[in-house]
Amino acid sequence: MAEARGQGQTPQRSDDSLKVELAGEVQKLLMPKGSPLCNWCCMAAKNRMADVLGGDFYDFIELDSGCQVLFVGDVTGHGLHASVVMSLVYGFIHRAAQEECSPHDVVADLNVFLRKFAQRSDRLDHFFSATLFFSVIDPRTMTMHYINAGHPAGLVRRKGDLIRLPATSHPVGYFEQAEFQVETFQLEAHDRLLLYTDGLVDSSDPQGEMFGTERLAEAFRRLNGDHMVFLERLFTEIRDYMAGQPPFDDCTAILIDFHGTILSPQTSGE
Repeated sequence: MAEARGQGQTPQRSDDSLKVELAGEVQKLLMPKGSPLCNWCCMAAKNRMADVLGGDFYDFIELDSGCQVLFVGDVTGHGLHASVVMSLVYGFIHRAAQEECSPHDVVADLNVFLRKFAQRSDRLDHFFSATLFFSVIDPRTMTMHYINAGHPAGLVRRKGDLIRLPATSHPVGYFEQAEFQVETFQLEAHDRLLLYTDGLVDSSDPQGEMFGTERLAEAFRRLNGDHMVFLERLFTEIRDYMAGQPPFDDCTAILIDFHGTILSPQTSGE
């Protein structure tokens, strides 16, 4: 009789599986769902996680000063433990960015924050680390101050040329005495900025060859469309390249199209 009752019934999912799925849904709520603005620039982001939980994080924060904070990062490792550290990092940056307009202060304080957790375990210390591209853009001058802490180089497309924004420092969370170098980049109208995590270029075809930075650069030059259409086309191209291979790592990309400086009230009234 027990056999008969079991026929045709779908096995119930475990409580652990449901809890992980719920954690994944909560994690998704942390990420912005669309472009926060589209005036002096238009922003779009796309994220594909390799599993229910992941370690990529990103956001756009408009400060009271009018400056725009933009960041993207990737914590060490994958899965559940990566998602826990990601939430710590994401929450810290959100709080710190509201109080500090300095990329150096935010990133240096984040490094101290992560090192305090890393000191609690010799076995797990390396998990409290992340690559991070953290920037503050002033829309009145189109000036971007940024730190690239061990993250893949950002790309700027300008009139057919490609400008790379390579790492300026090591990842956060690795060293007690850390030096974080702030760089300044002058954006121009019609620039297109691409930031991404390494899962994008580490995506592999069935033969195990990675998509790589050169293919990404070529696609960045070639693919057109607005900020949202571009990301759809880029992710489609990477999915086609993988030819059915399951993703090994999370993939995140942010695209910003710059239209020009925003006028201050004094300037616009003259």
